[in-house]
Amino acid sequence: MSPLESYLFQQEPLPNAEPVNISRRRFLLSSAGVTVGALVLGFGLPVGTARAQQATKEMAPGTRVPAFLEIREDNLIRLLSPFVEGGQGVFTAMAQIVGEELDADPKSFLVSNAPAGHDFQVINGKMRITGGSMSVRTSYSTMRKLGALARQMLLTAAAQRFAVPITELSTEPGKVLHAASGRSLTYGELAKNALDLPVPDPSTVTLRDPSTFRWIGKPVKRLDVYEKSTGKAIYAIDCKVEGMLHAAVKHAPRLGLDIGSISNEATVKAMKGVHSVHRLPGAVAVVAQRWWHAKQAVDALQVDWVMPSVKTDASIRAMPDDFSTADFAKALASTSGPGITAEAEGNVSDALAKAATQVEATYHSQYLHHGQLEPPSSLARFNKDGSLDIWLPNQAPEMFQAQIAKVAGLSPQQVNIHSPLLGGFFGRHFLYPSANPYPQAIALAKAVGRPIKLIWSREEEFLRDPLRPMAAVRFRGGLDEKGMPIALEAISACEGPAEGIRNHHDPKALDASALEGLTGKAYHIPNKRIAQQFVKNPTMLAYWRSVGNSMNDFLYECFLDELADKGGQDPYQLRLHLLKGNTRLTNLLNAVVALAGGWKRGPFTAADGSLRARGIAMASPFGSHAAAMAEVSIRNGQVVVHDVWEAIDPGSIVNPAIIEAQVQSASALGLSQVLLEEVVYNNGEPLARNYDLYPILPPSRMPKVHVQIVESGAPMGGIGEPGLPAVPPAVANAVSALIGKRIRSMPLKNHRFES
Repeated sequence: MSPLESYLFQQEPLPNAEPVNISRRRFLLSSAGVTVGALVLGFGLPVGTARAQQATKEMAPGTRVPAFLEIREDNLIRLLSPFVEGGQGVFTAMAQIVGEELDADPKSFLVSNAPAGHDFQVINGKMRITGGSMSVRTSYSTMRKLGALARQMLLTAAAQRFAVPITELSTEPGKVLHAASGRSLTYGELAKNALDLPVPDPSTVTLRDPSTFRWIGKPVKRLDVYEKSTGKAIYAIDCKVEGMLHAAVKHAPRLGLDIGSISNEATVKAMKGVHSVHRLPGAVAVVAQRWWHAKQAVDALQVDWVMPSVKTDASIRAMPDDFSTADFAKALASTSGPGITAEAEGNVSDALAKAATQVEATYHSQYLHHGQLEPPSSLARFNKDGSLDIWLPNQAPEMFQAQIAKVAGLSPQQVNIHSPLLGGFFGRHFLYPSANPYPQAIALAKAVGRPIKLIWSREEEFLRDPLRPMAAVRFRGGLDEKGMPIALEAISACEGPAEGIRNHHDPKALDASALEGLTGKAYHIPNKRIAQQFVKNPTMLAYWRSVGNSMNDFLYECFLDELADKGGQDPYQLRLHLLKGNTRLTNLLNAVVALAGGWKRGPFTAADGSLRARGIAMASPFGSHAAAMAEVSIRNGQVVVHDVWEAIDPGSIVNPAIIEAQVQSASALGLSQVLLEEVVYNNGEPLARNYDLYPILPPSRMPKVHVQIVESGAPMGGIGEPGLPAVPPAVANAVSALIGKRIRSMPLKNHRFES
């Protein structure tokens, strides 16, 4: 058991007498009267004279050491992470990076999410969001410097205590040494003096030579496993404050409808535990002593939903009562026009006209739910001084703070954002109109004059979840007389997620997130054109894991295989040919083939007698590159994925164990997408309101995923999302090879297969 685990297991007060029992079932009070959730989210650090003077200065985000670090007398180090932990391992990565330069074992770190504030906007010194696989790669240098600054402060404090020149001192994990006298002091013994010192000029510290790294690049054990595996981890849904009430809501079945009348309001008000019934924009709410009572009561409300005479919120899209995803897919596929060019090279029209063979095909992607494990919730409390404390899952504290201030009628300085652990996110916890419960929690807290914790049931979550966009991509390809691609055109009929979230389309501009995965491909095809034909979605849209790459790499990589088929080319050899001269991606492609024990497309008969085939695909999202292979068979009319091999090149790395875990989880999500997941609308309403009608990949269908990290030494790329996009096309290409027919849409459950 590590020191941190021992510490948590004992559940004793910290040296400063703050409570630390983080049992999710116990109701603990801090000095502010706030319970567990608040305790683990933020704390005040005592400010000494020198530090207080410096605190008034404008310092670059990521350089004010005491804003991030508290070193306790027992050598435990509390680090406020600028990025939210949602299962991606960023807490451990931050501890590794800071600990490397601080010279402190990552095991000695207690990490929690930082509050909103200028100090934590470490992405280019201007902003922070947890998303886009940006956390580590955009803050790596800054967080290293943070650790180095803290170490310098500890050395300075030790020099004063020992009365020796600082040049005579050195460190080893957790302590400062004076070799000449044999004396040493732990960081805990020095912390009170050190963290009261002014922070040195960041330009004066020297970072370690990477060849001497002790923790960066090593599979350091994750710091959050103990709490999560023992039920002690705190999510927004677990947070409690004194005197709070619970709330549940029922939304209108279609966005844009409002309440006409409630026929049984008096009866519901008399139900057990009910405090009050409320009308909200497009929803009804019940406040009760317990959430279950609120849920039972709100479900019992008989509401007549009506179309309002005047549209009041321009940011939401009223859902038509005749909308269906099947019809929308047809409309996307029949959309014509050249679109706006995003990428062009050579002369596609001329090359296609001269091609020995032309290939045309339309590919489709589907709407998807985020399906994160944790349902949305918000806990809102107005304080006596007029400020607002709010606990909610979020990926961008400062953005939420600014928006919540507008909603609550306060200044941002009056809004305290608490960001608990995320129970998965995949892009779900950004600011989406109509998709977050915090405006409702704030309205209810104002109405009842008490703190309110509002939880959306899974049914309400599915009803209001903003979706990954649908798209139809019209491909045209041209092959020369040898069957090699000489031209490729892709026109995507779609609305990009960024356009959808803004609810704004500039007819002269492009949404890059709509086309990523179609654009930026490394294959050398001399004549190509990628374009977007804007088609507005009736649904609310959102980012989804890997954003545009999650669908577009499927579309592109499958069509590339289709070109290989038409040209009589092997898809692996074709990719090698198109990557000729690109050493990095050629090595990556060969790495995944070697990882799989060689390439054989199939169909071939496996040792168990099943007929199988393999597919291959590549993707280059978020600054990293990935190559995937999948081996499939058909059993009882259902696709079986036996193995997935994936090689990933993120340039340089921090924690290989976390990278492997991220690729494994991304593969699971990619498999779930290509095999099963799809949001279906009929008559303006989603067919699925829970997982019974929205199946996700069950453990029984999860294949073996083999991962190889290829550290090329290139600039650091992302990790959380790059593992996903190559998996769906690898699976679909394998199935196409097996059945002898092209698969042009997801999910595969919609296709009929014979064993």
